[in-house]
Amino acid sequence: MSRFSSFSRPPQQFKARRPQPVAEVLNRTDAYAALRAGVEQIAALEKDLRVLLPDYLATSVEPGFIKEGVLALFAGHNALAARLRHLEPRLLADLQQRGWPVNALRIRVRPQPAKAPPPVKQARMTPAGADALHALSESLAPSPLQEALAKMAARHRRNR
Repeated sequence: MSRFSSFSRPPQQFKARRPQPVAEVLNRTDAYAALRAGVEQIAALEKDLRVLLPDYLATSVEPGFIKEGVLALFAGHNALAARLRHLEPRLLADLQQRGWPVNALRIRVRPQPAKAPPPVKQARMTPAGADALHALSESLAPSPLQEALAKMAARHRRNR
């Protein structure tokens, strides 16, 4: 009797698979033909948009699919969407000139995920550094610099 159930394979039969490019996977069968065509269309559209849009917009605008002559464009936030609406007539004409079957643009906002807040500063000063800073503040004439150095020295001397 085997210690492996009939539904599982022994560990030695598993082979590590290498990552495969999406194009290679989509080319294997005709079942993915529509998906492959859509992926290629989006890639070509992204390329044209990078050329047609200003740099600050090109990096923050993503194309959607063209459905019934309407191209959906997704902006990262409202300000970019508003700027894109100002460029809409020229962009539409440029896309048509490049051969895209587009009669209208639909501009939508797709917020980007929030970035993680920066870590809290954890600066530490050695006791010798805090003493040197205190001595420097004592040697200066009264001024905003002298006050700032005194505060900094006091804060770091307290945290010992």
